[in-house]
Amino acid sequence: MKEERKSSFIALIPFLAFIISYLSIGIILVNQGDSMGFYGFKAPIAVIIGIILAFILIKGSIDDKFSIFIKGCGDENIIIMCIIYILAGAFSTVSSNMGGVDSVVNLGLSIIPSSLITVGIFLIACFISISTGTSVGTIVALGQIAVGFANKTGISMPLIVGALVSGAMFGDNLSVISDTTIAATRTQGVQMKDKFRTNFVMVVPAMLLTVILLLIFGKAPGTIQAETYEYNIVKIVPYLFVLISAIAGMNVFIVLTLGTILSGIIGISFGSFSLLEFTNFAYDGFNGMFEIFLLSMLTGGLAALVAHGGGLNWLLDKIKSFIKGEKSAEVGIAAITALTDAATANNTVAIIIDGPIARNISEEFKVDPRRSASLLDCFGAIMQGFIPYGAQLLIAAKFTEGVLNPMDIMPFLWYQYLLAIFAIASIFIPFANGYINKHPWNFEEWKAADDK
Repeated sequence: MKEERKSSFIALIPFLAFIISYLSIGIILVNQGDSMGFYGFKAPIAVIIGIILAFILIKGSIDDKFSIFIKGCGDENIIIMCIIYILAGAFSTVSSNMGGVDSVVNLGLSIIPSSLITVGIFLIACFISISTGTSVGTIVALGQIAVGFANKTGISMPLIVGALVSGAMFGDNLSVISDTTIAATRTQGVQMKDKFRTNFVMVVPAMLLTVILLLIFGKAPGTIQAETYEYNIVKIVPYLFVLISAIAGMNVFIVLTLGTILSGIIGISFGSFSLLEFTNFAYDGFNGMFEIFLLSMLTGGLAALVAHGGGLNWLLDKIKSFIKGEKSAEVGIAAITALTDAATANNTVAIIIDGPIARNISEEFKVDPRRSASLLDCFGAIMQGFIPYGAQLLIAAKFTEGVLNPMDIMPFLWYQYLLAIFAIASIFIPFANGYINKHPWNFEEWKAADDK
C-alpha cells in the first residue's frame, strides 16, 4: 500500500531553525565587531539544533525517527559525496605542500607582461581555482601579490582585488574537485563531466568578457620592477592530470586518488617531504574536510526527517504554485539557491540544502538534471562571490590591511555580474543546451532510480 503523501509546515520548522540560527548568530557576531562572524558559528552545530527540533516536532516514535535519520545520513549519494570530499582534501593539501600552488602562481607571473598584470591576476586566479577547487585558497595564495602590485603600480586596488575574487569564483563554480561541484552533481545524480560541459557554455563568455574589460580598464599606469619567479613545470602536472582526466570522464575516485599519489611522488622526488610526511599531509587533507563532511551527513539525516514529516512537500507545493513550466522551474531553482546562499553565506551549504528540492522540481517539470546541477552551482557561486559578509570578500579585504572593505570591492566583481547575466539569459534563450540536446536525458530511468 502506497504511503499517504504528507504536507506539513510544522515539519519544515527544523530546517528553518537550522538556517535562521546560523544566519542570526552570524549577524550578531558581525555586529559585535567580528568581521568573520558568519564563520564563527559552525554550521554542523546549527544543523544539530534543527535535528533536535525535528525529533520533538515530527510525529512518530523516537526509534522510527532515529531509523529515518540514520538512513538519511547514510544515503548513498551522501556517502559518495563525503568520500569525494576527503579525497579532494587530500589532493589539495598534498599538492600544495609539494609546491604546486607556488609553481602555478609563479609560472603565471613569469609569462604575463607587467602591463597586463590586472588581467593576469584574474587569469592566474582562474587557473588556480579550477585546478584546486577552492576560491578561498586562491585568494589566500594571490592576495598579497595583488595588493603589492596595486601599491607598486598605481593600479586601482579595488579593481585588482575584484579581479582576484572574480577569478577565484570562476574555478569555485567550474572545478571538478570543488565541493560545490561535488554537492551539485551528487544531489542531482549526474556525472561531473556532464555538469562541466553544461556549465562551460555559460561561464566562458562571462570569463572572456571580463578579460576584455580588464584589458581596457586594468592597465597599469606605472611600471613594475622586473622580478624572477621560481617555478617547476613538473609540479603543475598533477593539477593538469586531475583537470583533464576528470573532464574526460575518468571515475572521480580514481582521478583524485591517482592525483594525490602523483603529487606525493613528485613531492618526495623533489625533497618537499618524506614518505611519512606525505601520508600525514594526506590525512591533514581529510581533516580539512571534516566540517563539510559532517555537515553533509547531518544535513542528509535532517532532510530525511523533514521529508518524512512532509516539510519538503509543503515547501515544494509553495514553490510549484509559482512554476508553470520548464523555464519557470529553472528560475525557481536559481532563486532558491541564491536566497539560501545569501542566508547561510556558504554556497556548499546552500546546494546541500536545495539539492533535493531542485531534484524534485526537475523530475516534475522535466528540467534536465545536468541543467539543474549547473544552475545550483552557478547561482551559488554568483551570490557567494558577491555578498559582503562571505569569506571570499572578507579575506580579500583583509589583505588590504584596512585600505578596503568588502563594499569597496563589490562594484568591481565584473565576472560575477556577467555570469549572472549569462546564466539568467540561458534560462530564456537556451544557448547553453547544446550538449544536453545532443544527449537527451532518460527521465523514466532517473525517476526509477529515485524510487528504489
